[in-house]
Amino acid sequence: MIVDSHCHASDKWYEPVETLLDAMDRNAVDAAVLVQMLGDFEHEYMLEAARRYPGRFVVVGGVRIERGDACENIRRAADAGLAGVRLRPGGRSPGTDPLALWRYLEELRLPISCVGKAADFASPDFTALVKALPGVPIVLEHLGGLARPDVDDRSKMAEAVLELAQYPNVHLKLPGLGQLAPRMAELDPRIAMPLQMDGVTAFIDHIITAFSERRIMWGSDFPPVASREGYANALEWTRLSLGHHPASTLRSIFGDTARRVFFQD
Repeated sequence: MIVDSHCHASDKWYEPVETLLDAMDRNAVDAAVLVQMLGDFEHEYMLEAARRYPGRFVVVGGVRIERGDACENIRRAADAGLAGVRLRPGGRSPGTDPLALWRYLEELRLPISCVGKAADFASPDFTALVKALPGVPIVLEHLGGLARPDVDDRSKMAEAVLELAQYPNVHLKLPGLGQLAPRMAELDPRIAMPLQMDGVTAFIDHIITAFSERRIMWGSDFPPVASREGYANALEWTRLSLGHHPASTLRSIFGDTARRVFFQD
């Protein structure tokens, strides 16, 4: 079973869920996690899609953490089917407990998909937050910011982010290789994977060793992936680059980890 852990679908921006569903069906992807895009806090479109296509989608929604009613809003959304919440690493609640919403998500056992820069995840503040919340899965998007284009020194930042591997509730989303490797200057049809992969496979192997396959999940970043290598290649080239790993490792990264965390299988 293949699960895509990071997709966006909306009736306001990007593409409707049917466009994602078509890409999934053409590439034998069984299920996906619909992640609320930044700046949007309405969940009904995605929740309705999950109801219309049972078993295909779960929803990770956004919340205005700075509002005093954030916990109440999440409680209502969870009752309606929300399977997780998207937060920034520096997001804090008002009042006397800045981690109030984070703690509430731990109480609800709702996993957190965390979006930010590598420097944010490598900060002492974030490490302290992780240590304070051992009972909730915290999933770092885009390899903990290491796959973002704004990462300054990937090798240097990687060692800092990988320090979080010691905390068993921290997981990573592995994106398509187009976020990690630039395309070749010319697209030669004889080359199966036209990316400049120098050091990329070893880099991913290092991450897998640190976190283990049980805490890494593949995510396409649909539909922004269309401006890079495309949906099919984001899946196939990533699998190809990991072909030297055992089948059990691939099953975890491309399905089992996301199912366990977000679908709670």
